[in-house]
Amino acid sequence: MGRRPPGIVRRRSPIAGHGVFALERISKNTRIVSYEGERISHRESERREARQLPRGRIWCFTLDARTVVDASVGGNIARFINHACRPNCYVQILDGVIWIRAARNIRTGEELTYDYNTGGAAEIACRCRPYCETVL
Repeated sequence: MGRRPPGIVRRRSPIAGHGVFALERISKNTRIVSYEGERISHRESERREARQLPRGRIWCFTLDARTVVDASVGGNIARFINHACRPNCYVQILDGVIWIRAARNIRTGEELTYDYNTGGAAEIACRCRPYCETVL
């Protein structure tokens, strides 16, 4: 029988809005959660992002050259994982699934983060730590 996914919960975040926090210790490289949502084209993603960005949000995640996953429609808790320039998680795309995995051992109560890798296209100021000057 497979291992159960680690316990996580959504709470208010000191980084931005809500975040996702570990309810238990998570070992390095563990698959934590998949990023779920509606699968759409890049063109549709651009339209939706134009509506999301003025509110400082972006829930569209590029899956491949043809497909984007929009977690604002049918998404799960993974959409609340915040960006950090020094994250404790990373993304792995495997067989059409976007996995959030532990980049290192994560302590109970620690907020989960990964690098959004947007290259500044979203133009959202990073809030991962005081005085961070990165633009998402």
